[in-house]
Amino acid sequence: MILHPTVIANLLASYVGSFMVVYAAYFGVQIIRHWDIQSGDELQLTLERKTYLISTLLGFVFALQLLSLFLFVFTADTLCPLFVGAMCAAGTLNVNAFGYPVLVLKIVNFILAGLWLVFNHADNQGYDYPLIKKKYGLLVVIAPIIVVEMLVESAYFLDMKADVITSCCGSLFSSERAGGLGSEIASLPARPMMWVFYGTMLCTLIGGLFFYRRGKGGYLYAGLSLIAFIIALVSIVSFISLYIYELPTHHCPFCIIMEDYHYIGYLLYLLLFGAVVSGIGAGVLTAFIEVESLKRVLGAYISRLTLASALLYAAFTALVTYRILVSNLFM
Repeated sequence: MILHPTVIANLLASYVGSFMVVYAAYFGVQIIRHWDIQSGDELQLTLERKTYLISTLLGFVFALQLLSLFLFVFTADTLCPLFVGAMCAAGTLNVNAFGYPVLVLKIVNFILAGLWLVFNHADNQGYDYPLIKKKYGLLVVIAPIIVVEMLVESAYFLDMKADVITSCCGSLFSSERAGGLGSEIASLPARPMMWVFYGTMLCTLIGGLFFYRRGKGGYLYAGLSLIAFIIALVSIVSFISLYIYELPTHHCPFCIIMEDYHYIGYLLYLLLFGAVVSGIGAGVLTAFIEVESLKRVLGAYISRLTLASALLYAAFTALVTYRILVSNLFM
């Protein structure tokens, strides 16, 4: 294990977060089994007293979970000088078999944690906690994934050795290298991927505006948001990164977070992750629009989420377009 302040911060955040989520999930099982707002027995009163405290603590824990994704990537980028062959976070994540699985788990948990926060906020708008079983049901699903993330992240940092020779991003995300998901994505033709990217974003924005104006098509927009998120990530490797680096062979999705490129990657990823969480959250919440205690407030909340998602996707697309237009690379 490499003792570094950012490594310790990652592990502490992971351990504390996992413990709190598991404890809250145990409490959540009791909620699912015994919650009855009409009841006045002692168990119900105990659950009602605890739920506000647990929800508040989970709000902080899941906010930390959102930040942990960016902290993890920042840590991987910071540690790259310690490994021979590593030029950025891509190489650091490749020092053992656990790096990229941790990244995938953190992306999944970012979206799930964001959705839980969306559900929790909506539930708190109702006087009778109308979504309490739904949000704790989601928590029970999230908890084991959080624990797996903690275990894999621990294995990654504990198995990290400074004498390891790793691969640079030019090798991992090379269109000429056979095998590997990064290479497969990098080998996708840039021009057709541009059409796919802009077509997907246009459909997503149209779907979002239709949902915002008419209040219909929520599930469709949730699906479009997820598709747009995936296409955007693929596009960053396929062609967006090329215009940022102004090199036709540099496909790395991690170098864009470095100072040399004005940390533009952090902004791109913040826009993208914010868009997918708010988009999926808005769509899923339409299932509860007729809940009596939420009728007056949920519609407005869904509209704000939808508008936020559409604006974030539009900002992401505008930023990408700007970088393409001012780039010295012509393809």
